[in-house]
Amino acid sequence: MNTHIIVERFGQTKSPLNISVVTETFPPDINGVAHTLSKTVAGLQRNGHNIWLVRPRIEKRELAKSQDGFNELLVKGMPIPFYKQLRMGLPAKKELHRLWSYKRPDVVHIATEGPLGWSALQVAKKLKIPISTDFRTNFHAYSSHYGIGWLSGAILAYMRKFHNTAGATMVPTHQLAQSLSSAGFERLHVVPRGIDTELFSPSKRSLTLRESWNADSQTVVMLYVGRLAVEKNIELVLHTYKMVKRQHRNIKLVLVGDGPLRHDLEASNPDVIFAGFRTGEDLAKHYASADMFVFASQTETFGNVTLEAMASGLAVVAFKHAGAGELIQNGVNGMLADYDSNFQFEMAAQALLNTPDLMKFVREQASLSAKSMGWEVIVAKTESVLHDICEKQEPVAIANSPFSNPIHLVSQESQ
Repeated sequence: MNTHIIVERFGQTKSPLNISVVTETFPPDINGVAHTLSKTVAGLQRNGHNIWLVRPRIEKRELAKSQDGFNELLVKGMPIPFYKQLRMGLPAKKELHRLWSYKRPDVVHIATEGPLGWSALQVAKKLKIPISTDFRTNFHAYSSHYGIGWLSGAILAYMRKFHNTAGATMVPTHQLAQSLSSAGFERLHVVPRGIDTELFSPSKRSLTLRESWNADSQTVVMLYVGRLAVEKNIELVLHTYKMVKRQHRNIKLVLVGDGPLRHDLEASNPDVIFAGFRTGEDLAKHYASADMFVFASQTETFGNVTLEAMASGLAVVAFKHAGAGELIQNGVNGMLADYDSNFQFEMAAQALLNTPDLMKFVREQASLSAKSMGWEVIVAKTESVLHDICEKQEPVAIANSPFSNPIHLVSQESQ
């Protein structure tokens, strides 16, 4: 059986590329897609590639950035129906056709599959520009959590058509690649997520922060980082905490993040610490100041937070799914439960608490495991995919533009 899955190899440095990156989300948005994409873009810039970033405008008066090696095209957007805190880009065929006709990129990389991404796909295809895509969000898996499970088949069919139009689709794990290949997705390239091991480190542990949680040296702090939303399976995290607390009284649960469930969860769980959104050094301190990381989501394509927790020296409890399923060796650098087994998840947390020596060993091994996942390796893999599809593209005759400064015209009309 031809699974169409490619594991990237990279070696010699190749010539810089002009890359147009199209995305519905980018910092200051706080989510895994925005974070990963910003790190990848920054890495590509450091390696000498020129980036044109196309994204929705966040505020009405926001101006596009323009600097050496990096430019932006801002387009219209609107809130996502089920994620009011996030936006999606509206179709922008006219703006994209004008931009890419005047300033033709070597490759168009589309990170999200919304209306903006679809319009970018159509324009790039028409102009015969090489296309790569990312599969980063399990929208078809999310659908069951928002009362539209009956649409999951249609959503999957749309995603398959979207990604199979591209010359390459990057996926973060072999497990996801196998699953998508079985569903008819083609030209899949495994490119994992990376981690800033200087930012996320056990050295960021803060006794002052632990004291603010009323945690002493004997307290075990359980941590969750992510959106407080139904698809993250927060209820299992809370149930696990309540179960282990019956035997281990000196234990705390800290939830970092925000989302639609926060108000109700705070009202029904007064002993849980809700820390809200945290970023940068502050987030790194929250990770390193805990002891265990409990992540019950089964809808992730990777789960950046798992890698961040491991790099911070936490004992991770997660399902054998997405990034955790490939990064963690059960009982060595973390604890894994079989997919959909809540009982195993709870018992994994209990095993760590019952065996302090196991907890200590797992935490040390987790930090060591994460050191090999630096962003420079991930960026090199991404470069390999982009160069590969550019080399396979047949040459296209390009007419000279009569405009001396066409990009300026595009940016002004889009603002």
